[in-house]
Amino acid sequence: MGRTRTKKKAHSKADDPSIQAAPPSTSSLLEKAQTLIIQCDYDLALRFIRRALEQDPKNVEAKEMLGVSLLETGELEAAKQAFLSLLPPNPDAPSPSPPSAHLYLAQLSEDDPRGALKHYQAAINILHAQLKGKERADDEASRKDESELRSSIVRALVGQVEVWMDPSYDLCDEPEAEQNCEDLLATALQIDPGNSEALQTLASVRMSQERPDEAKTYLEQAWATMQDIDLDDPKLPPIPTRLALVKLFLELSLYTPALLVLHGIMSSDDQDVEAWYLEGWCFYLMAEQAQESGGTLDDLTWQELGKDARDCLETCQVLHRNQEHPDKPLLEHVRELISKLDSLGIAASPLDEDDEGGEGEGDWESDDGSVDGDGDVEMQ
Repeated sequence: MGRTRTKKKAHSKADDPSIQAAPPSTSSLLEKAQTLIIQCDYDLALRFIRRALEQDPKNVEAKEMLGVSLLETGELEAAKQAFLSLLPPNPDAPSPSPPSAHLYLAQLSEDDPRGALKHYQAAINILHAQLKGKERADDEASRKDESELRSSIVRALVGQVEVWMDPSYDLCDEPEAEQNCEDLLATALQIDPGNSEALQTLASVRMSQERPDEAKTYLEQAWATMQDIDLDDPKLPPIPTRLALVKLFLELSLYTPALLVLHGIMSSDDQDVEAWYLEGWCFYLMAEQAQESGGTLDDLTWQELGKDARDCLETCQVLHRNQEHPDKPLLEHVRELISKLDSLGIAASPLDEDDEGGEGEGDWESDDGSVDGDGDVEMQ
């Protein structure tokens, strides 16, 4: 019997240290960054975005995502520079400029209200040009895009109204301020009739004019427009806008719609400090009204409403501390309301240990700095 011949080991490319895997594409890096932004992991998103910009320094999407992530991490000046890089006179700026860059810069122009107005107007002009192109098309996708463009224009117009109305600026004292607000909102409702954000802002203007009956009418119209919109529908106003709506409802003692709006907000984000504060404030006001009207409101006793208020306010206080929330006056009011409820004998419900859940999903980043678990792009 002959000796068995030793088999030669097949040579694989994977065994050759001189051959390296191809680097991830720019598009795959940005796709991962977008996923991380949605998950609010902005620090890790920045690593992918910067890697993408190393590969493609002129990439418009990457620059915009860079600005958004820097804004969310509190690097405001760096975010501002990222958005400015998308606008003339930067030689690499796209043409036309992305309206979103102007909208972000408007929000970053807190110390320059007239500059904010100019950025809003620049965004409106670009969006109007895009809208004309969509209006000439007659397919479902174009109609959807047209609706989104109209909403974006309205939000920019509302942004201008908010700048004119802001009491921290001298603009609100200008003789043309009130008429400018009326004209801007008339334009907004002409572009998108029944738009809930425009109606809500018009209600806010009417409140500032001490015309509460008209304000109530516009608020009810705004609520009728948005109450059936799904929580994941882009047509739904952003959370800060809905929180402002709740405040207007509370000013007008419209407690039921206020609670419904807050329920929707908390379904999306149950860690929102202001939402818990406003819900506690709403129940507190309802308890006061119940006391004044015989002890009950909507079949609930004032004590039951007071306990609901106390529970919400206690939760708000905990979240405020854990998140190191910057709004100190809000916390002071929460403590004042808790003190009043305490004096009325309203105690908080016992804490359920099951409600003290841990931190969310597992870590994205492993010890060596790669992204694990899904076989996607890894940062080296």
